[in-house]
This record gives sequence, structure tokens and C-alpha cells, in this order.
Amino acid sequence: MTSCRNSKDGTADIDLGSVREQIDRIDERIQALIAERAKLAEHVRAVKGELATPADYYRPDREAQVLRRVIERNDGPLSDSVMLHVFREIMSACLARQEPLRVAYLGPEGTFTQQAVYRQFGHSVNASAQPSIEEVFRQVQGGEVDFGVVPIENSSQGIVTHTLDMFLHHEVCIAAEVEMRIHQHLLTRARRLDDIERVYAHQQSLSQCKHWIEKHLAHAELIALSSNAEAARRVRHAPDAAAIAGRHAAEVYGLPVLFANIEDHVDNTTRFLVLGRELLPASGEDKTTLMIAGLDGAGALFSLLEPLARHGVNMTRIESRPSRRERWQYVFFIDVEGHVEDPGLSQALADLEGAAGEVRVLGCYPRAVLGRLPGEDAGAVGDKE
Repeated sequence: MTSCRNSKDGTADIDLGSVREQIDRIDERIQALIAERAKLAEHVRAVKGELATPADYYRPDREAQVLRRVIERNDGPLSDSVMLHVFREIMSACLARQEPLRVAYLGPEGTFTQQAVYRQFGHSVNASAQPSIEEVFRQVQGGEVDFGVVPIENSSQGIVTHTLDMFLHHEVCIAAEVEMRIHQHLLTRARRLDDIERVYAHQQSLSQCKHWIEKHLAHAELIALSSNAEAARRVRHAPDAAAIAGRHAAEVYGLPVLFANIEDHVDNTTRFLVLGRELLPASGEDKTTLMIAGLDGAGALFSLLEPLARHGVNMTRIESRPSRRERWQYVFFIDVEGHVEDPGLSQALADLEGAAGEVRVLGCYPRAVLGRLPGEDAGAVGDKE
């Protein structure tokens, strides 16, 4: 029991020595339980046997179930985000006991996709920055890495069409999705806005902060670059310039944040896809992404949507892209709720296969487990994410 004593003003003073002793005992128990959990994870490996790669031991569906229960059990005082962060890192460390996962992401270092990697996998992974979305797809398909992470859409800027197009040419599967809130910061060594002559950022980030820039930096030259991380790199030795980027880029390139959260729409969210090589079993709260081709003529779109409606499948997104096979022929990308093992969706797919030339399941994956991590922010899709 915590001991207290009365101070001169009548208030109760906590005996800090006693409290610290209790904290030390709790820390010992926590450490012992983490070690016990790591040993049980090794038992799981033993039951599964010697598999081909570390990816064979990583199950996003199982991890999503664990994290959902973390949120369900949490009664405070720590937030859901903090608890998710703690458990994510514990699971990451346990998984990496034998060999860390290899994860490719759209770089360079300091971009928001790198944050998405740590959000999904924790920090006990080997994360490698790649120069393009296509290279991430290529490395996942070729088995050079276990997973890849790429941006897919932003709540205000829309879809990343290049990511969709890559599914036309690569045999990969969607293993998970990651959602992160967007926050853009003004990074600079200048002490006053009047001292800033140039602002570097990706064009989409400049657009996201358009009104703030017009109000505070109308005098500055705006220079669009391939990524916000590149903007931060250029600005680190230029006291008369500023970059628009996330806090992670500020840490990587050692830049102060002069103004935080300068985006025009504070509720923007970026969604990323985790790419793997196999379809996953159901987690209980899933999404499925379909790619459908070969529909043509009058009523083509209706023939695509009607089976979904008839079998009670809720569609959350639909996009069309040129098939690049014939002129004016399109491929449809559809996100729906549920898993292909669900009766309604499986029946709808059977009907679609009879009406379309090609129906491909790109992935069945757990819905994103929401909850922002401590110190985390995300940026516009335009940051090359």
C-alpha cells in the first residue's frame, strides 16, 4: 500500500520512495512476462516447423486480432494509441528473434511510407528504401523481401493511380492496410517567416498547405520536388529556405519545426497497402480488393455491381484504370467489406466470374486497426509517401 504523510498545508504527500519500489516490482513482472511471451513465440515456431522465410511466420490476420483485443481491454489511463504502440513493438521483437522481416518501402528515408512500415511491423525489421513503387512490387514478387509498403490513397487527394497500375503487371497480394492521419510541418533553420525565401516540398504537399502558405509565405518562391524527404535534405544547410514535411523527416535530417500542422484539412488520412505473396485467412473484420477486367458494352458496369448488391456485399471503393491492352478497355478495382470465405461474397464472385473476362482477388486482409502512435504523423500522398 502507498504510504502518505500530511504536509504543513494539510494536503497528503505521497511517499515517493514507496511508489518507486512498487514501480520497480511491476517492471520486474513486466519484463518477466515479456520474456515468457518471447519463449511462447518460439514454441509457435517449433510447432510450425522450419518454414521458407520469416514471412511464413508473420500472420497479419492473427496480429490484427491481438491488437483489437488490446483496444477492447484498455480502460486507461493510457490511450489506445499508446497501448497499440507498446504491443506492436513487443510482437515485433518476438518475431525478430530468429530473423527480422525484410520490408521494402517507397523511399527515400524520412518519408511517410517509412512511418507506415514501423506502424505495421514495429521497429524490429530490416526496412529498405526503394526509388519507386514499381521496384517495391518487383522485390516482393521476386522474393527479395518479405513484404512491401506503398501508398494507395489519401482522403483529400484521392487515389495513387501508379500503385493500381502495378497490379496489372505483378503477381502480388495485399496482406494488410495501414491508415495514418496527415500532419505537415514547416521545417527550417530560419527564426522568422520573413527570413524564408524558398519553400521546398512535393507538389501535393504544397497544394495541401496552399491557404497557409498564401497567408504566411506569399513572398516565398515555391519549389516542387520528388519527395518531402528530399525537400528536408536540401533545407538542412540553407537557413533562408524551408521544407514542408512530417516530423519523421525533421528528425532524420536534423531540422527544427518552426510551425506544426500547417495543412489546410486537419482530418486528412493516408492509406497504405502492405504487399505480400499469398492470400490470408479471415481475421473477423476484413476487406477484400478485386480486380475485374473484360467487361464491355451496354450495362457493363451494372453487371459488375448487381451481383454485389444482390448478395448483400458492401462496396467501399471503385476505381477504373485503362487496361493497356486495347483502346478504351478498362479494368475495375473494387474494395468490399468481408472475406472471400464469407458466403455472400463467395456467391457474388461466382456470379461475377460468369459475367466478366477476368476476376482476380488481389487480397483479403484485416481492416486497419486505428489508433495513432506516439509522435507519429503522416503526410500527403504526394510526398512520394
